[in-house]
Amino acid sequence: MHRRPPERSFLFGIHPILEALEAAKPMQRVLFLKGKQTDEVTRILKLCREQGVPAQAVPKERLDRVTMKNHQGVIAFTSPVEFQPLEEVVLGSFERGESPFLVALDGVTDVRNLGAIARTSECFAVTALVVPMGGTAPLNEDAIKSSAGALLRIPVCRVKSIPSALTTLTHLGLENIALTEKAQHDIRGWKPEGPCCLVLGDEHEGISTESLAQCATTLAIPMPGHTASLNVGVAAGIALFSLRAELV
Repeated sequence: MHRRPPERSFLFGIHPILEALEAAKPMQRVLFLKGKQTDEVTRILKLCREQGVPAQAVPKERLDRVTMKNHQGVIAFTSPVEFQPLEEVVLGSFERGESPFLVALDGVTDVRNLGAIARTSECFAVTALVVPMGGTAPLNEDAIKSSAGALLRIPVCRVKSIPSALTTLTHLGLENIALTEKAQHDIRGWKPEGPCCLVLGDEHEGISTESLAQCATTLAIPMPGHTASLNVGVAAGIALFSLRAELV
């Protein structure tokens, strides 16, 4: 039996959603009825594009699984996390005399892994997390719980895609570092020479080819055992401890 999400986690109806978007309330995503074309829906989709909110056309059955109330063909999942612009976060770090150190998540779809990475990142004073609009775990109450509240304390930048964000970071002077089994360097004893972004992928698919192409450096965690790979949350903890050891 399908479990409906708690009502506090979403909005439904055209006017409540329009009002929330016009007030720039943080949103995870918007679902709208496939084929529904009205001036109000057009306005909702325009605001979603402007604010970087993913919007998806779905059948009525999908909307009804969320709520049987009068949703008017539109449902928006709210986000308890406030998203921040990537360039502003990086430039703000430089202005404060800091060396930005970011963590980008490329295809991490498990809420518990995302929460664990956020928690570890906050512990090691990571400047910000970078997550894509699609293909990632939802930043919802479960993610916040898994992060022990760290997602409410660390800046989170939501971007159109990780490869394009990595290109932007390169232009801003950061070195993109991929954590991958197919690496050129052993992470032991390796230290970043300046501002950088650690890129992590899902343990099943790994970092995408497009994202790897934007990484100047690749690092691997040596594993003398027989298991093929580490859970990405565990790998993130090892990598951040190694790269940020001067902080502890």
